Amino acid sequence: MDFDVIVIGSGPGGYVAAIRCAQLGKKTAIIEKYPNLGGTCLNVGCIPSKALLASSEHYHNIHKNIAIHGITVDNVNLDFSKLMARKEGVIEQNCKGVEFLMSKNKIQVLSGHGAFINKNEVTITKENGEKQKISADNFIIATGSKPTSIPGVNIDKSRVITSTEALSLREIPDSMVIIGAGVIGLELGSVYARLGTKIQVVEFMDSLIPTMDKDLSKELHRALKKLGMKFHLSHKVQSVNNEGTSVTVTALSNKEKEVSFEADYCLVATGRRPYVDDLGLANLGIETEKNGMIPVNDGFQTTASNVYAIGDVIRGPMLAHKASEEGVYVAEQLAGLKTHINYNAIPSVVYTHPEVSSAGASEEELKDKGIAFKSGSFSYRALGRARAANEINGFVKVLADEASDKILGVHIIGANASDMIGEVVVAIEMGATAAQVGNMSHAHPTYSEAIKEACLAATANRCIHS
Repeated sequence: MDFDVIVIGSGPGGYVAAIRCAQLGKKTAIIEKYPNLGGTCLNVGCIPSKALLASSEHYHNIHKNIAIHGITVDNVNLDFSKLMARKEGVIEQNCKGVEFLMSKNKIQVLSGHGAFINKNEVTITKENGEKQKISADNFIIATGSKPTSIPGVNIDKSRVITSTEALSLREIPDSMVIIGAGVIGLELGSVYARLGTKIQVVEFMDSLIPTMDKDLSKELHRALKKLGMKFHLSHKVQSVNNEGTSVTVTALSNKEKEVSFEADYCLVATGRRPYVDDLGLANLGIETEKNGMIPVNDGFQTTASNVYAIGDVIRGPMLAHKASEEGVYVAEQLAGLKTHINYNAIPSVVYTHPEVSSAGASEEELKDKGIAFKSGSFSYRALGRARAANEINGFVKVLADEASDKILGVHIIGANASDMIGEVVVAIEMGATAAQVGNMSHAHPTYSEAIKEACLAATANRCIHS
């Protein structure tokens, strides 16, 4: 064989898998269809969206929040082209970083679309049509996902757009309708709302971020309404029409009343689908599930025993860090090492303001499973650090087993929630109890003190500061 392992796809799942394989002595190659390494996350997902969120938050704070600190700023101007150019620079730096890691680990990068001929060979079709055939003992499919739509909505990438186009608009829209109140819709809605766009969000479910804890949803709803975003929950979109210079979105409310919304753009943020197009899976006898996902066993093996699949193409949440962990798992398994993944300790984050993060089970999940639990919460309003920074909106909620006190889930909304969840992941991974975390010393004043206090609140109501 030409290689020990060939990875198809260079996103956070693929490039991490390739690096770990190379570290473990495997002769490794990675196939990437697009010009830049890094996949959706680095090019049109996690990284560019966070760059825009950071820039738009600076702009918004100068206009709305800086005066309370005694700072007066006049004649503030926004150069949208420079804002977007900075975002492109961030993407470029990160992609070059992945290129460096490939070179450092002696991983051969092969450009083109990879497709299986059989269980040991793939054809790489380059952009100019030239074909190359290579072979390997093992393969890892890490091709990620693509935005999806809903019936009645044609994404034309002009006025009816996906997150990819929303990350590269040439002007700030006066108005935008967003279909979907999940992570992507709310993050990009926040970006443009801060820059002055009138945002209306149409959501089929009865809450924002419907897969997360309901208390987080309520608090985030209040915060984003203050930002000026309007929400139409329990509405089913019927159609979206491109009128040339605007769009009209028609939806049906839960009372069967037809309503319409007009805007410059319609952002379709209704989810993503596994990207397994033209991979030649049929040549391996692999049949995808109805949702397009590749079925795998607990070791991420497909029905072709030497072909593995990770990340967005398999079951579970479509998260970059989940894909990375699965990539490491497969690499170490191929090297004969013992490894594991605790899916209950994989965090979820929404990078709005306030930020939202969760790890472990939600209150609704525990109730559905009939698990007896106790709950403790602590408000940011009672935190010295939050008051000093004028970041008083938010809370931490801890869910612990009624009998054992073991932490089952933690849900945070507020400043620095994305970083605070790391402590929670450690606690869940180590099987810690609420009492153990509550008894640990936390630096004062910090946001993380809210985790300690919420754990104390869940432990016989021992909370000190509320």
